[in-house]
Amino acid sequence: MLRIKREDKVLVISGKEKGKTGKVVKVFPKENRALVETVNVIKKAVKKSDTYPQGGYVEIEKPIHMSKLMLVDAKTNKPTRIGAKILKDGSKVRISKKSGEVI
Repeated sequence: MLRIKREDKVLVISGKEKGKTGKVVKVFPKENRALVETVNVIKKAVKKSDTYPQGGYVEIEKPIHMSKLMLVDAKTNKPTRIGAKILKDGSKVRISKKSGEVI
């Protein structure tokens, strides 16, 4: 089970982007990375083309490693660890270690 999924609110806990929060846009499980909006934005030089008629520099978001991300608890609005729990109906859910709530 993935600990961090799309639409989760996460906090960056290490690196040059430390302390920033954002929403997960996409998860790349094979690379163990996630794309988080407004985090790890780089400037890339692009040539003049149909998509970029002006050319120049474009800001794009790059994926960040999952080990640098921590889920933000919706109830307490603080970073939390994630646990797994099996419900009575047999489904497996993620729970917040801080508040004990189902995510």
